[in-house]
Amino acid sequence: MTSSVAAPALSDVLFACAGCLRDVLAGRSLTESLQEVPDEWRAPVQSVSFYVMRQLATGQALSELLLDKKAPNRLVESLLVVALCLLAVDENQERNKVRHVPVYDAHTVVNQAVKAAEKHKKTASFKGLVNACLRNFLRNKASLMQAIAVRSEVKWGFPKWWIRQVRQAYPEQWQGILASAATPGPMTLRVNTRQISREALHRLFSEHGIEAHETGHAGLVLAQAQPVTQIPGFEQGWWSVQDAGAQLAGEIVPVHHGMRVLDACAAPGGKTAHMLELADLDMTVLDVDSRRLARVEENLARLKLDGPHVHMRAADAADLSQWWDGVPFDLVLADVPCTASGIVRRHPDIKWLRQEADLAKTAALQRTIVQALWQTVAPGGYLLYVTCSLFPIEGQEQARYLEMSLPHAERLGAPGQLLPLAEQAGSVAPHDGFYYALFRKKPVAGKDGKEI
Repeated sequence: MTSSVAAPALSDVLFACAGCLRDVLAGRSLTESLQEVPDEWRAPVQSVSFYVMRQLATGQALSELLLDKKAPNRLVESLLVVALCLLAVDENQERNKVRHVPVYDAHTVVNQAVKAAEKHKKTASFKGLVNACLRNFLRNKASLMQAIAVRSEVKWGFPKWWIRQVRQAYPEQWQGILASAATPGPMTLRVNTRQISREALHRLFSEHGIEAHETGHAGLVLAQAQPVTQIPGFEQGWWSVQDAGAQLAGEIVPVHHGMRVLDACAAPGGKTAHMLELADLDMTVLDVDSRRLARVEENLARLKLDGPHVHMRAADAADLSQWWDGVPFDLVLADVPCTASGIVRRHPDIKWLRQEADLAKTAALQRTIVQALWQTVAPGGYLLYVTCSLFPIEGQEQARYLEMSLPHAERLGAPGQLLPLAEQAGSVAPHDGFYYALFRKKPVAGKDGKEI
């Protein structure tokens, strides 16, 4: 006999979300913060927290107007902002459904926010302040919303510097790029064609009432996202969750049986698995974080792609002395650290964790890593440079620099910058934002005329 776990009260959800927001404002990722939320609460807390991250500029702007002075502490401020984000919800129900907006009765939100304030010593003595601010907002909602609507960060849901960078880089598409982040990305799967054909899996999904359409060489996009354990074939390793833009990596690189391949900065291993699904490879999987590397091992085991041909290395990719045995690779996948500005619709806390100064720092780190990895590429071999970024300093500008600075580098055809743009008004962009550049190391003839 199984026992059901009671759903958390809204006050519990609001308080947990306030804690997550406080963490993000202090520089911690939402993913890390959510790990500390009780398992039975995580789904509703994640749903509300993601929405708050998308609407944070609105909640903060309203909080500033409603408070006579600075909030007493960060937790009170966060609780107030969470509640205001929910109270400021657009009343268009159809739009709310599409955008996965959590909708609650306004007075319930106020009452539950006050109860949430009672849960901690840092907020309990300010429950009256929370109550007064929220009721003031409900009385004056129209005028307050009109007052903040002129702010660019409120209109687009991004920091001002981010808006400026995207507008400068993409003067014709910037509005569509920013608008796409307001809606969660689709749930896209990559079929493990070593285990099952896409056509067979698609038929199986249809038999289970799961609507999907095909994308790319091995992708299936679900019409409705759902928990992975409820989708047929997960335990059998028949598919992985991977954005359509990320799936392009396996289609760009010229993999074939017997190649010696390095996947640098590999975790969580989606691209590693994709290449192993395409060919029998001598694969080295590298990541600086041993815990994240363990996730790669788990994923490969589920997909039945692990074995003696796969070598795990926990080390800094830029320090060859830590991990390279001196034997060159036919292919290096350099999925380098970046601002992750192209995946904010899936990780909306990113735009609040990044600072404009991070762009130059991240670009410099990317150059250091790629210049080190280039030394490990065999003559005639390839390096695929990948970022999930929209900013040119991490994309086209970086690729131009690498083309000029990497010895004997020949730049080949690749998709370049992928923008997360909806195909038509009201639709969801088919993929996240990525940048791809492919380089080949031209063989050089030695004094004896042989290639070296």
